[in-house]
Amino acid sequence: MKKNIIYFVLIAIIAVIAFVPGVKEKLQDTFFPIATIENAVHVTEEDYDIDLQGINVPSTNLKTFKNKAVFLNFWGTWCPPCRKEWPSIQKLYDTRKDNVDFVLIAMNDQEDAVRKFLKENNYTAPVYIAQSPISEKILPKVFPTTYLLDKNGRIIIKEDASRDWNTETVHQFIDNIIK
Repeated sequence: MKKNIIYFVLIAIIAVIAFVPGVKEKLQDTFFPIATIENAVHVTEEDYDIDLQGINVPSTNLKTFKNKAVFLNFWGTWCPPCRKEWPSIQKLYDTRKDNVDFVLIAMNDQEDAVRKFLKENNYTAPVYIAQSPISEKILPKVFPTTYLLDKNGRIIIKEDASRDWNTETVHQFIDNIIK
């Protein structure tokens, strides 16, 4: 009798996961928050139009990165999860900067605080502060938020949490988008 109840409960759980819309995705996002593939979302010409004040690189506009693979990260020195993921971003930058353009945009931050953070930690990945409005399509709602864009402006990865960016999976994504 007890065994039958357990089987019934397991079958019910599997049925809910399989047939109730959104449950499978919610469970994946909760238990496997590696990356969200955004197949249909593209960054348009207007979305790329963001003036960027360079902190450790020359100032530019995000439009200069159009038609290139881009690692786009929104972060802040005031954000503990952002600071936590920085070592892995730096390692990824050190090994993949010849394949992908890195654009790390410090948000709600003072230039002096950003410069101090980079210097204290010997970080060299390109950091900017946005000087013009950011499109709602890519404007982060939480920090950190990272996008991996292919050459066509398609969002391949969108991650709105801290993570280890120097993983085999990320390297494989980069290999696939630079082909």
